[in-house]
Amino acid sequence: MKTTIGLLQHACTRDPAQNLKKTLALAEQAAKRGAKIICTQELFRSQYFCQSEDHANFLLAEAIPGPSTAAFQKLAKKHKVVIVASLFEKRAGGLYHNTAVIIDADGKLLGIYRKMHIPDDPLYYEKFYFTPGDTGFRAWQTKYGKIGVLICWDQWYPEGARLTALQGAEILFYPTAIGWHPKEKAKYGANQHGAWETIQRAHGVANGCFVAVTNRIGTETPVGGDGIQFWGQSFVAGTSGEILAKASTDKEEILLVPVDLGSVDTTRTHWPFLRDRRIDAYGDITKRYID
Repeated sequence: MKTTIGLLQHACTRDPAQNLKKTLALAEQAAKRGAKIICTQELFRSQYFCQSEDHANFLLAEAIPGPSTAAFQKLAKKHKVVIVASLFEKRAGGLYHNTAVIIDADGKLLGIYRKMHIPDDPLYYEKFYFTPGDTGFRAWQTKYGKIGVLICWDQWYPEGARLTALQGAEILFYPTAIGWHPKEKAKYGANQHGAWETIQRAHGVANGCFVAVTNRIGTETPVGGDGIQFWGQSFVAGTSGEILAKASTDKEEILLVPVDLGSVDTTRTHWPFLRDRRIDAYGDITKRYID
């Protein structure tokens, strides 16, 4: 099956309603231009609020299903497209998740994925806001192919990609919000970005599947200081890890990438990593460290 991936890369404002309106408009443009599976960037409804620990930011969260879910379901049904949308979920009082909703081309909510790996680093204080996911790693059969969804910090972990691919995922989607600390960019910037891109391309190689990554652009300083300069460069990698298309570092873009899902079977047949896995020897992978 051939399909077209649509990645929505843009800057975010301080106004959640404006961000939702923009993202819906970009998704509609992507659909009209031929996208069949559309993915937002991580937490697109706001600026990246995890730069500080502030209880007021919990007001940004919403229920799932909720208003954003409903808006994307309506758009998906209207244009017959699959949508992956990243939201700040309020599950219950005091219980919040970084969650992606997966909507099929008939507007049906197929399910959710809650981010499993939660970082805690300077300006990325996500452990204050998000409970680690309890959905496990999942894949969904959509009208346009079987897809898996992981979120940002998950992208550094081969275990998550593998467990999703083992459920038959042909495309791994990673909604993302990542960038440079401006003062570190000159010294570390190239290596940081290179590592981020390489690890995800490697997921495509190891699993013989496509990898689609959506990242935001712009410098955000919600708590003052230098903030984070998001590096954009959303991309799609092929089943051998090759870059099929990449967006810019600083421009709003709808990245449209046609892919042939038949190449997943071809790649996995000629590079049979799944066949040759020694599952009898991997028991210690569940340990924190092998002392």
